[in-house]
Amino acid sequence: MATIMKGILGGFSGKVGTVVGFNWRGKDVIRSRPKPSSKPPTDKQKLQQMKFKLVVGFLQPLKSVQQLFFGTRSGVKSRVNQAVAYTINEAVEVINDLPELVYNKVLITRGDLAGFQNVALTNQTGGVLSLSWEDNSIQGNASDTDLVNLVCYCPETETFELFLLLAQRSDLTATVTLPDVYVGKTVETWAYFNNQDQEKACNSPYLGTFTIT
Repeated sequence: MATIMKGILGGFSGKVGTVVGFNWRGKDVIRSRPKPSSKPPTDKQKLQQMKFKLVVGFLQPLKSVQQLFFGTRSGVKSRVNQAVAYTINEAVEVINDLPELVYNKVLITRGDLAGFQNVALTNQTGGVLSLSWEDNSIQGNASDTDLVNLVCYCPETETFELFLLLAQRSDLTATVTLPDVYVGKTVETWAYFNNQDQEKACNSPYLGTFTIT
C-alpha cells in the first residue's frame, strides 16, 4: 500500500488498471487490486461474514452517534470500526449456526463520562416511555448540564428511534412518545449521557425490553 503525496496525478477513487485508489483518514492511498480467491470460504469464514453483515446492518443508523461517542479517536480504527468490533466480539451469540444480537450486551456509546445512577425506564399507555435517574452531578467528571439521550430499537421493523438531547442530568426525568407504528411491538432500549461540548459520553446502559401499548 502506498500514500499519494499530491503528485502529478493527485488522489483518485476507484479502480485504475491493477490498482485501487481511495481516501483513508484524510490520506489518498493506492494499493494493488486484490485477487479473487478460488477457494470456497470455510464454515468459520462464512459465520464471520454473517456476523459482520448482521452487526454492520444493525449499527448503520447509529453511525452519527458512534462517530462522536464510541471509544477514542486514537489508533488506527475509527470509532465506527471500534463499535463494529466490540459488537461482533461481545454482543453476538450463535444459535443453531446463525448469529444473533444479544441486546443487553450492546453498547450504543462507550466512553469515560460518569454514567447514570439508579436509572429506570417505565412503559405507559399511548407509546409513552418515562426515564428517571438520580442526581450524581458531583461525582467524578459528571456535570449537571450533561445531556440525556434515549435509544429505542424495534427488532420486528429493524428500525431505531433516537431521542437526543432530551434533558440535562440535573432534570432527573425525561419522557418520550413513540410513533403509533410501534404499538403492539417490542422495543429494546438504551440511554446515554454526553457532555455539552459533545466530546465525551458514558457507556450506555441497557434499560430492557418493552411492549409498546
